[in-house]
Amino acid sequence: MIYRKQYMDKIIPFIDAPFIKILTGVRRCGKSTILLMLQEYLKKRGIQPERIFFYRFDSMQYEEIDTVSKLYKEIKKCIPQGQRIYLFLDEIQEIEDWEKAVNSFMTDFDVDVFVTGSNSRMMSSEISTYLTGRYISFRIYPLSFAEYLDFRREYTEPDNCYQEFWRYVRMGGFPALQLKEYSDEEAYTIVKDIYNSTIFTDIVRRNRIRKVDQLERVVKYVFSNVGQTFSALTLSKYLKSQNRQMDPETVYSYLSKLETAYLLHRCSRYDIKGKEILKTQEKFYLADTSLRFAILGYSEDAVASMLENIVYMELLRRGYDVFVGKLDYAEVDFVATRKNEKLYIQICQLIGRKETEQREYGNLLSIPDNYPKYVLRTDEFAGGNYEGIRTMHVADFLLEQELY
Repeated sequence: MIYRKQYMDKIIPFIDAPFIKILTGVRRCGKSTILLMLQEYLKKRGIQPERIFFYRFDSMQYEEIDTVSKLYKEIKKCIPQGQRIYLFLDEIQEIEDWEKAVNSFMTDFDVDVFVTGSNSRMMSSEISTYLTGRYISFRIYPLSFAEYLDFRREYTEPDNCYQEFWRYVRMGGFPALQLKEYSDEEAYTIVKDIYNSTIFTDIVRRNRIRKVDQLERVVKYVFSNVGQTFSALTLSKYLKSQNRQMDPETVYSYLSKLETAYLLHRCSRYDIKGKEILKTQEKFYLADTSLRFAILGYSEDAVASMLENIVYMELLRRGYDVFVGKLDYAEVDFVATRKNEKLYIQICQLIGRKETEQREYGNLLSIPDNYPKYVLRTDEFAGGNYEGIRTMHVADFLLEQELY
């Protein structure tokens, strides 16, 4: 196992604290492995293995534990008297009303509880009602570029940083793809399996969707338009032009369900001058770039939007709130805020013409404040500063420990 320090450093301080630790994220992003890392950490700290209980509810081994009452009875009979235990419940959303059992464990026994789930309903208001003040959540993402390089160094002979970056664009950050050297076809077969299990288990089956073809059309439209502003009405009109009827409410419902399963992330627009979040014409980004290429095929035309996608996800990993910036009639790719920090970021694959350079840098120079501004590129360029704007290769930006 490659130690995922970014997450372990956040979770470890809460071990033995009176909070349920909830890890959420898209399927196969590494949540289960982090649970195993936590168990190894406990053993190194002197906790006997018999005080550690691990249940994986997406495994046939525990298929008989299919109700909240059965879950409670199973755990109750295993808990030794007079000892604190550590309970790990993986993919707990498979059991309806699981939060009632977990709440009872915290009340009835001396137990420290860790749970994972692949659905944002884990954090719904109903669950919050049962667990009010008793949980802390941790969002887990597929591998960052820095983590990806760690995996590559452990399991293969990596190329130089910039060559590896282009592989990262194509292959993405699902950990399973980095354990050996896969061809694109082999890797995308694995990603399609992740996609299908998410669509049909976490969305279709759980929401009892009958018109699966409608859902898949919405998916393909969004995957094809990553980084483009659109609305549910826009998508509805497009489908109508293809002789496919779908009202905006249905489109919006499907988009929300894709967000709930963590396949999509909604990025709202932010009026830089008016300093307000706008409620129309949002953008959507994918949990991982490999999803786009696995479902729609690899295309050079999609690379620019995938660069945006990668930077967007990196900013989320670092705890920023991320928006698309609106500046009069111009656009800034990202405005990222965190506490008192703010960053402005433009991303381009290459700057081949003076007009492109003026647009990318000019939009940032028009912003009347002194917060850090970046232009991120993948072509060859000279220097690292243009009138106070930092110019960096996207790969270097992703590996920066501190952004300023």
